[in-house]
Amino acid sequence: MAGFSDRALAIQPTGVRKMFDMAGDDVISFGLGEPDFQPPNVAINAFHQAMLAGHNKYTTTAGLPALRKRIAESWTSRCPGLDESNVCMTMSGTNALLNIFATLVNPGKNVLLPEPYFPLYGPDVELWGGETRFYQCTFENEFVPTIDHLETLVDEDTVAILYNFPSNPTGATITTEQRDELLAFAQRHDLWLITDEVYDRIVFNGEHVSFVGCDDERVILINSFSKTYAMTGWRIGYIMSANVEAMAQMIKIQYYITACSNDAMQYAVLAAIDEADDYPDEMCAEFQARRDLICSRLNAMPGVQCHVPEGAFYVFPKVEAPGMSSEDLAIELLKGGVLCSPGSAFGPSGEGHLRFAYTISREDISRGMDKVESVLNSLRNDA
Repeated sequence: MAGFSDRALAIQPTGVRKMFDMAGDDVISFGLGEPDFQPPNVAINAFHQAMLAGHNKYTTTAGLPALRKRIAESWTSRCPGLDESNVCMTMSGTNALLNIFATLVNPGKNVLLPEPYFPLYGPDVELWGGETRFYQCTFENEFVPTIDHLETLVDEDTVAILYNFPSNPTGATITTEQRDELLAFAQRHDLWLITDEVYDRIVFNGEHVSFVGCDDERVILINSFSKTYAMTGWRIGYIMSANVEAMAQMIKIQYYITACSNDAMQYAVLAAIDEADDYPDEMCAEFQARRDLICSRLNAMPGVQCHVPEGAFYVFPKVEAPGMSSEDLAIELLKGGVLCSPGSAFGPSGEGHLRFAYTISREDISRGMDKVESVLNSLRNDA
């Protein structure tokens, strides 16, 4: 009898989307990680002009050579010698993840993934028959893994480890010393190192610490323009590696996943890089002000603790709610007019946490925090 594949049946909607679908139009939404900005005007205009000029066709599988060359140039201060052969354009960072795991993972092999995690990591590995092994990034260690814990998970079937800094959902970043320790772990076990750095331009009080330029041809970068240029709906990102052989394999796989990226859009992204390079910094300054506001409000509430994140636009506080799961608590907050994500949507170690995306105005953040405080006070008084 006709049915469905095991892989399709095994994958469930994420907890983030579940809460989003439950919300009405009148809530204050801290749910989805989507900047409340528009792409820079120069990019929108370039998109339009490219379409008028006839750039509405298939491109090469790897993408527009001029754009790939420009991206490679932007990283040469860290990794000299990169050129367009080291870059493949993708339909978002999500497409990049699927492509990379399709290239690296055989059935029965395993990949080390962070927890709390971006919800697509695990299913993307499992789609190709791989096993997921989650390493814990705990609140007590500011959401950075320990080498001792990583060593307990790796074995002869481990093929890769993925790092995500700045992190979704925690906003965590790493120091150069921590980066070097994590790199050394991957090298010691001869692993592919997949580094998800889509928030690399949203870093506060310091420079982004990247794994690019670590003189290791087993490093594969995932990046995207969704967050840095407010292009979430455009679905445009890229894979980059100094390993030309790995790039050739991933470009080959890319053809069978999406064939190529959007033609005119690539001209728009090129215009953004060349003519609006300060735009991410402008957004970052506003996100920092919002971060300071939401963290001060949360840390002033009884039973709430949160680290002040150094990157991305999420805060992941611990919230005391005896007898309630993080999903229960998120539903109570939704009833009170606030949409956020339960920590359990990002893995078991996220239980006891909530994720707030501060991608709304400071005025709405203040109103939302008033509602959060009111709901938490009511729950505490009823306990």
